[in-house]
Amino acid sequence: MAKKKAVTQLDILNFYMDHVLEHGSNPKSVYAFSKANNFEEAIFYQYFASFEMVEACIFETFFTNSINALNKNEDYKVFDARNKLLSFYYTFFENLTANRSYVNYVLETYKNDLKGLKILSRLKTEFTNYVAGLGIQMLDIKQEQFEKIQERALKESAWIQLLVTMKFWLEDTSVAFEKTDIFIEKSVNTTFDVINIAPINSVMDLGKFLFKEKFHMN
Repeated sequence: MAKKKAVTQLDILNFYMDHVLEHGSNPKSVYAFSKANNFEEAIFYQYFASFEMVEACIFETFFTNSINALNKNEDYKVFDARNKLLSFYYTFFENLTANRSYVNYVLETYKNDLKGLKILSRLKTEFTNYVAGLGIQMLDIKQEQFEKIQERALKESAWIQLLVTMKFWLEDTSVAFEKTDIFIEKSVNTTFDVINIAPINSVMDLGKFLFKEKFHMN
């Protein structure tokens, strides 16, 4: 009998994607899956509680691989928030494209299923935390409650934008997904143009000045 393999979490992710692409379906059971890949069933449970968790981890890994690649680029480290987000998008979608058959299968399978939300849950957490850490300038209201609302709105809108871009990419039939690249550039730039608060802050500063002057005069 062949010796059982010592496998890593990444091995299991790769085994799972290979199984889905080769069979056009999810594994029937953890027992059958581990046996087919020659490792102990108990090893699977060291890393995952279910196949849904495997799927969620795969999308999280696409994110992590993208961030790791970006952090190796010295230019990326000095980019402003807009260019960092653009760089992330291009790198992330390169990772998705390298695994397009799998991504298409999973998202198509769960498009009308609540499981689809679950398998993207880890990706959402990582991505929205990443966006929150970009230092995107927001209105300086100096009210903790409003600041939390602004941050939450920023995270949710960024997440929706990523989902919309993923949908566009899945439906893109252009060579080398050129239209997706254009869509990314236009949508990210438009978002930053919309939330460009410099003019708003200028108006607020003027309002404060006029209020103080009027108050002083009276």
